[in-house]
Amino acid sequence: MEKRYGLPTAIAMVIGIVIGSGVFIKGGKVLSLTGGNLWNAVLVVGIVGVICIICSLVFAELGARYEKVNGVVDYAEVALGPTYAYYVGWFMTTIYYPSLAAILAFFAAMFTCPLFGIQALDFANGTIAVEAVGLGAAYLMIGYGLNAISPKLAGKMQVSMTVIKLIPIVLMAVVGTIAGLCNGTTAAVLNTVTESTAGGGGLFSGVVAFAFAYEGWIIATSINAELKDAKKNLPLALIFGALFCTVIYCLYIFSMSSVGSVETIIGTWPLGEKLPGIAFSNIFGNVVGTLVYVFVAISCLGTMNGLIMGSCRGMYSVAARNMGLQPAFYGDIDAQNGFSIKSCLFGLIMAGFWYGWTTIMWMKGPDFFGGVHNSLWLGWEPDEISIVNLYAMYVPMFIALMVKCKDLGFFKRFVLPSLGVVCCVFMVYCCCVGKGYQQVIGYLIFFGIVMLIGWALENARKKKALV
Repeated sequence: MEKRYGLPTAIAMVIGIVIGSGVFIKGGKVLSLTGGNLWNAVLVVGIVGVICIICSLVFAELGARYEKVNGVVDYAEVALGPTYAYYVGWFMTTIYYPSLAAILAFFAAMFTCPLFGIQALDFANGTIAVEAVGLGAAYLMIGYGLNAISPKLAGKMQVSMTVIKLIPIVLMAVVGTIAGLCNGTTAAVLNTVTESTAGGGGLFSGVVAFAFAYEGWIIATSINAELKDAKKNLPLALIFGALFCTVIYCLYIFSMSSVGSVETIIGTWPLGEKLPGIAFSNIFGNVVGTLVYVFVAISCLGTMNGLIMGSCRGMYSVAARNMGLQPAFYGDIDAQNGFSIKSCLFGLIMAGFWYGWTTIMWMKGPDFFGGVHNSLWLGWEPDEISIVNLYAMYVPMFIALMVKCKDLGFFKRFVLPSLGVVCCVFMVYCCCVGKGYQQVIGYLIFFGIVMLIGWALENARKKKALV
């Protein structure tokens, strides 16, 4: 590809890709998990930021060596070959992309409902408004439909939503922080010491939760093919871009102290979705406090659309390697719009499954299954635990870099990948401590079944090819 981007453009692209709806969705949750302790919440943001920088730098090294890479599946292939890439792609297609898209669709609906005076979710009592469930499902179907019918329009919308989502984050990060420091609410919150609502695992749970806000950095590493002097500029863009995101996130978390009460912060437990509205109302008035939900909903939809773009291409990326379920069928490109409609439909089916799982199982929705949805073995949070799963999948790639890249210096070959392995293992540890063994084992059983299905499909394809 043409080397068209310089360092400033690359930094802006990293920021645009990484910053999204996650800080709205998970910011209040992290503050609740840390008992309203601003310093602990900022520590969580900083820890995840460092993990993001280290892991992205390892992938940047792979990207600089193999400029054809354009996503995590490509990285898996150049590091460990097509078989491992297939299983990573199968995971991304069946679990990662659709589960995140599904939960963002519901969150977009949850932030839309207050505009019409509807309480979308009462997590404590296990009830969800039918309007919220229906609206979230509509958002999800429209997203997949738009990407299937007009991929170019979906791409243009993604750019517009990227600009829109930055407005409330930057506004609150700057103005809210200044206001909190000037009117004394920040000092009041800092001086209040409370225990974490999640016990000793609050900090670790916060790390797992806030990883959602940084997710997307792996996509940012794929711009190397169009970047001038990629070996130098890609690591710099990742570092400066991630540092900017970390600073803005920290300021945003700090600005939530403008609510003036730790009890109010903790009272938004467990999701913290009401906190942005309360904070914006305190600073800018009730009208702006309500309107901010428009920006947050658009931000969620923008992030959802980005994930749907990946989900629609999931089965195609597997089929393009002539692997998995009916490669000829899912690798077929529609002549009218130059897109794989069949791959998109498969993504929609997966997203529909995860939307049902999210609203019924994890969020304790309408009591369709009696007490089953209260079980921790099934009540794991799909978006957070799948992100940690992806971090675990990075470990073999980092080890492969140390084994294969013998021409690299000691730091790039051993130190940086080793730090990446430590970061990934730490994320897994945080998940085990924060979520508990029941959720982790329950998810691993589910993950094993999905991977077994993927193995069976690939094995059947190989046998058919030999006939």
